[in-house]
Amino acid sequence: MDFETLRKNCLDCRKCGLCETRTNVVFGTGNPHAEIMFIGEGPGQREDEQGLPFVGRSGQLLDQYLSAIHLSREKNIFITNIVKCRPPQNRDPLETEQEACWPFLEAQIQLVQPKILVCLGRIAAQKLIRPDYRITREHGRWEQRDGVWMTAFYHPSALLRDVSKRPDTFSDLLSLREKLKELEI
Repeated sequence: MDFETLRKNCLDCRKCGLCETRTNVVFGTGNPHAEIMFIGEGPGQREDEQGLPFVGRSGQLLDQYLSAIHLSREKNIFITNIVKCRPPQNRDPLETEQEACWPFLEAQIQLVQPKILVCLGRIAAQKLIRPDYRITREHGRWEQRDGVWMTAFYHPSALLRDVSKRPDTFSDLLSLREKLKELEI
């Protein structure tokens, strides 16, 4: 399957109740051949309105952080979410909703073939790294699975709510920069 076929299948999806309240499916954006992939939990209101991930205040903050280590969604990353439709009131996506979207995310990962996967927030880390992942204790730690290096950062919306987490996230970004150098990316 190619990216456009996958996108079309995702846009047509009606596997869970989130399709009833969405404005747009938020498939993902960035370089489909990127070696770095960022994955969040689900779209918020602005993302639902625009059909693009991380375009609200948290996305602006994420872009600032990425720019600090010379990364951008236009050039060298692909960014998406576990669920492709906005959960009502921005609640955490339910397990059934995550499972409904899992084949799309799995296909995106297979098509992009990233060398590095960064989970944004607890939900993404628990889905992709380990169900018992503790973001407050384990953020920024690296694990390798099937040739892909994985880590998790605090979700940008958490950084907007609690600025005391920003220094940890900056350290995590520096760790990402070092991993990029190590892997010669």
